[in-house]
Amino acid sequence: MTETRESDTVGVPPPTHGRVVGWLLHDRPAGHPGPHRPAPHPTHRWWKVMCLTGVDYFSTLGYQPAIAAAAVGLLSPVATLILVLLTLLGALPVYRRVAAESPHGEGSIAMLDRLLGRWKGKFTILVLLGFMATDFIITMTLSAADATAHVIENPYVPHWFEGKEVVITLVLLALLAGVFLRGFGEAIGIAVALVVVYLGLNLVVVGNALWNVITAPELVTNWRGMLTTEHSNIWVMIGISLVVFPKLALGLSGFETGVAVMPQVDGAADDDPAHPEARIRNTRKLLTTAALIMSGFLITSSFTTIVLIPEDEFKDGGEASGRALAYLAHEHLGNIFGTVYDISTILILWFAGASAMAGLLNIVPRYLPRYGMVPDWARATRPLVIVFGVIAFVITILFKADVDAQGGAYATGVLVLIMSASIAVTLSARRKGEKAKTVGFGAISMVLLYTTVANIIERPDGVQIASFFIVAIILTSLISRATRSLELRATEVRFDEEACRLIASAAKHGELRIIANEPDARDETEYQEKEAEQREVRNLPEGLPILFLEVTLTDASQFETELDVRGEERFGYKILRVDSPSVANAIAALLLKIRDDWHVMPHIYFAWAEGNPFYFLFRYLISGEGDVPPVTREVLRRAEPKRSNRPWVHVG
Repeated sequence: MTETRESDTVGVPPPTHGRVVGWLLHDRPAGHPGPHRPAPHPTHRWWKVMCLTGVDYFSTLGYQPAIAAAAVGLLSPVATLILVLLTLLGALPVYRRVAAESPHGEGSIAMLDRLLGRWKGKFTILVLLGFMATDFIITMTLSAADATAHVIENPYVPHWFEGKEVVITLVLLALLAGVFLRGFGEAIGIAVALVVVYLGLNLVVVGNALWNVITAPELVTNWRGMLTTEHSNIWVMIGISLVVFPKLALGLSGFETGVAVMPQVDGAADDDPAHPEARIRNTRKLLTTAALIMSGFLITSSFTTIVLIPEDEFKDGGEASGRALAYLAHEHLGNIFGTVYDISTILILWFAGASAMAGLLNIVPRYLPRYGMVPDWARATRPLVIVFGVIAFVITILFKADVDAQGGAYATGVLVLIMSASIAVTLSARRKGEKAKTVGFGAISMVLLYTTVANIIERPDGVQIASFFIVAIILTSLISRATRSLELRATEVRFDEEACRLIASAAKHGELRIIANEPDARDETEYQEKEAEQREVRNLPEGLPILFLEVTLTDASQFETELDVRGEERFGYKILRVDSPSVANAIAALLLKIRDDWHVMPHIYFAWAEGNPFYFLFRYLISGEGDVPPVTREVLRRAEPKRSNRPWVHVG
């Protein structure tokens, strides 16, 4: 059986001279497993993998305190506390469950695919992939924009850099794309170094800021006085914080990435591959530790920055705009330390973009090939890098490299993914009859639904960007599905012992005669009439052995599948049975497998279907049925170019 070309992976060798096109569309190395045969990942200690996800999650400290202060002013610590509560009591329990139910890196999106199923599930996945693309693309552009802000505001940087925010951000994005065009190797070691240094420097900055607050209690008194002047009581403060809280939601990023990297987390030697308990346990440690570290930094940084930094500095053009902790580093620890902090922040923000790009490049091979929804050009990494790079360029120019302006789009992508995860675990708990957990996860889902809707209403640009990705993904997916519908879809064909015995017995005559039968009553009369009809039409001798082949349709929305062929004798008739999402593709794959394994040329016999051919074509694309004989012949023709080696298709 022929194999379709699959995507190459990040990190292929550099191009050889004179092979530009071959380099751009570089196929996967020989023997490299495709998406449906994922390569085994080297495993690492959970805290090291936490650093890999942390380059995205922890890097939000570079801009989160400033965005919070700009969005809610003096209420920043109160609103951040609500964010932390939602993180620890909402997102964390949800993703701890996702880790248990999707332990192989598929994440919450794959959970919804399994729970919803069929075309409804597939279209839900395509929509969510649009929001995921929004999340990752904006992660790249927002992180690069904030890195630019740290570059420009550094006192040692020439003044002529001012006003060049868009240009500098585009250069950073181009360098990011260049890394992936060249090849992106093992990232764990780099991530560990960046995260350890960055968190250590933040600990120094925040610790120094807390000391300044403690030693100058009048600062807290002044903040509290201004807060109570603006807002009459604590309930008003909480109410306003709940209303404006969605603007801070980008501080929830990182959880989906945390479960996506589960194959990198080490487990135990005796782990069950289907449900690796040790790996699940270590991933839960990863998620919990990251959430606790981030929550501590969010609360302390939001409080110290709002108390120590003048309000005007948070506004557009202010020195703390998009870089509140960097402002404190320079103001309280000197420009040398502040520059070291800037360099660390720039690197981790830039590497957060690399993490996002890697996530984007993993979306296509992880989900879409199984649905047959990948166009030919998307099978290679480098064209995707160029496409995503161009999109990031466009978004940077449209938003003018403004960190605050991109916060809404980023928060929309993050919130939709977390909300979908909460809905997935709610449905899972309900299906398993866990009433208390269903109520709890349902409540979390409602909170996240409110947060998502409020964010969309307040800042619709996120939905606008996501809508572009959703429409583009759905259109290209449907076109790809239609154009690839005549491919062999079976990744493997296996025969049970009885099927092998039946085929070997019938193949002794040098040719194998198979009658395709749509299983209805499956009684003796059905087989008797079907055999008599084909023997009469085709003048098949009475003594010639015949097998019946029956294909039972499964989920027609699936594309790639493994075929398990079962043999049985019924009323004296020898029958091969198989389940598949497509009748014609399954028959073609089975015939080619018989030809190769038994070295005999199979003949398949059909009866013509009555009806409109256009209706049959539509039915085949949607339900996997349709006019089976001509489709089977076309699948065989494409899979086996040499006519003399092609199994025979007879229609009468």
